Formats: sequence, structure tokens, C-alpha cells
Amino acid sequence: MKNEWPLWEIFIRGQHGMSHRHVGSLHAPDAEMAIKNARDVYTRRNEGVSIWVVEANNISASSPSDKGPLYEPSESKVYRHPTFFDIPDEVGAM
Repeated sequence: MKNEWPLWEIFIRGQHGMSHRHVGSLHAPDAEMAIKNARDVYTRRNEGVSIWVVEANNISASSPSDKGPLYEPSESKVYRHPTFFDIPDEVGAM
């Protein structure tokens, strides 16, 4: 397994979207080849306008089991909630 190329995660931005979405993974020796392979594998119908590749071992993620402790601090910041502000009647419905 030492000779195996690194795993790359592939993100494509579609023609009608503003954000990239994860479409899959592939093995390639470097980023340039990963982009070329991703183009061939994931954009066969010219649906993409931009490709991002990220080497999988460079991705850090939180664990779903840590959801409580991870997001707990935001609950004490009431100023982040719109109920903290008075909205003038002239503004109408928001």
C-alpha cells in the first residue's frame, strides 16, 4: 500500500450555482492530475465551471457525537439572535 497515490476529495461548482459541492473522491499523484481526472470523471457533460481538489488527509472534521459541546458556546451569545433588537414599525415584516 506504500505505492498507492493519495486520495483526493473532489468539489464541483455547477453552472447554475455559487457554491462547490462534494461529488466524490479519486486517487492521483498530485493536485494537477487530480483536477484533470476529476474533470474527466465528474464533468463529462460540461456541467461544471470550477473544480476544487483537496487531499483527503488535509481535511479535519468534527464528530457528530461532539455536537453538543461544540455548539454550546453559541447559546450564551444572545446578541446573535434577532430577538435582541427592536425593529421599528416602519420597517414592516422582515
